[in-house]
Amino acid sequence: MPQRTIDPRVNPSDETIGTKGFAVRFLLTADNSNGSVSAFELMVPAALRLPAPAHSHDHYEETIYGIEGVLTWTVDGKQIDVGPGQALCIPRGAVHRFDNNGSQDVKALCVVTPAAIGPEYFREAFAVLNAAAGGPPDRAKMAEIMRRHGLMPAAPPT
Repeated sequence: MPQRTIDPRVNPSDETIGTKGFAVRFLLTADNSNGSVSAFELMVPAALRLPAPAHSHDHYEETIYGIEGVLTWTVDGKQIDVGPGQALCIPRGAVHRFDNNGSQDVKALCVVTPAAIGPEYFREAFAVLNAAAGGPPDRAKMAEIMRRHGLMPAAPPT
């Protein structure tokens, strides 16, 4: 079996992807973990409602660990607050989204197993958010990016 070499100088945490305090910073990617796990910090400013649609994914679990502030996740229609020291595992296929309903900025650790999503998804999604210049993002473009990266946008609530 060939020996795998890892370049220790490649550190995904050197890049923060985001806009106006809403950002992700990868700590591990598929490239750093033989595809087994990706992990990123999620920063969400106070009172921010997620501008992307709720979604699901069939190829990985997503576990959220609260570090600062309280993030409200809606998973299959049920609201769940995740604060410092609390964790939430979002199973494959569950429709979910999050909002920061509080007055404090949030920092959370997100762990994806296996590492089916990486920085490229967030680079593309934040490009659409930035292009919206504070207005609603292009839903069709956002949905196309999500599908290409294995996320299935949910139908808007009626």
